[in-house]
Amino acid sequence: MDGQVKVAVIYYSATGITYQMARSAVEAAEEAGAEVRLRKVRELAPDEAIRSNSGWQAHRLETQDVMEAEPDDLSWADVVIMGSPTRYGMVAAQLKQFIDTTGPLWANGALADKVYTGFTSTATSHGGQEATLLSLYTVFYHWGGIVVTPGYTDPSQFVAGNPYGASHTSNNGEVAPDHVALAATALTAKRAVLTGAAFKRGMVG
Repeated sequence: MDGQVKVAVIYYSATGITYQMARSAVEAAEEAGAEVRLRKVRELAPDEAIRSNSGWQAHRLETQDVMEAEPDDLSWADVVIMGSPTRYGMVAAQLKQFIDTTGPLWANGALADKVYTGFTSTATSHGGQEATLLSLYTVFYHWGGIVVTPGYTDPSQFVAGNPYGASHTSNNGEVAPDHVALAATALTAKRAVLTGAAFKRGMVG
């Protein structure tokens, strides 16, 4: 069996906030020795809505070469890291639509016994960060996944303050993820990779 952990970082981002966090997850996973796929989910918003927001339009052009996620990315991965901005305390419709295509994999048990974790961002403080992560993890529980969180396992987490996953407050997209949010994202990814590696070696499970 190939000992290298395979990681799929699957995200949705409108103006680039969660994309920056996704990049941090990719870098951390690669530093931990994993093979990584970065995938965005398909955009559902109409072109006129995207063009009406300069940040949204600019980010679409910036990431036009990022491949779109497919169910095969979940089959391939040992570890899945999902990221999304918050929509009323839940993930964005774009990520939910991708999740809703996974029924055949779930029915065949192909999503079980993988390591899962997540990250999110909100426009304002108390905007639903923890609720979004917990609602995302409910999906992973249905899949039979192993959910790994950052917890308070590093001194930086006492600054970040979210034990459920990495999160950031963007002030309506005006504030890019700072070193605290990016460090929390990196820690989340590294813990997921290390757990995935231990699981592959038969040390857990």
